[in-house]
Amino acid sequence: MATNKGDLFEKDLQERASLFKALAHPARLAILKYLSEIKSCICGDISGELPLSRTTVNQHLKELKKAGLISGTVAGVKTNYCINPARVDWLEESLSSFVREIKTDSGFLESGKDCC
Repeated sequence: MATNKGDLFEKDLQERASLFKALAHPARLAILKYLSEIKSCICGDISGELPLSRTTVNQHLKELKKAGLISGTVAGVKTNYCINPARVDWLEESLSSFVREIKTDSGFLESGKDCC
């Protein structure tokens, strides 16, 4: 018996959904964009970079870390946040693969015609 409805689906779909969910908020996208633009890890508080409270930013960092898109290592009283390049590569491949799958499986998408 499945413990939650997500368990009823293939492991690959579950993992993709988890990763896509982590990207489903503009604050999380802004955090990833910021970390990529500074081209380094950041130690300490990044809430000053977003129009959100520190608590809210920390929750978004937690979701990104849970999805493996960033790593956060404790350095004394601060945390170093870095983008996880291997996971971002996996994200790129997973998204591309998923789009190819739905395009291939749909005659409408292949033909470029609308379905309705």
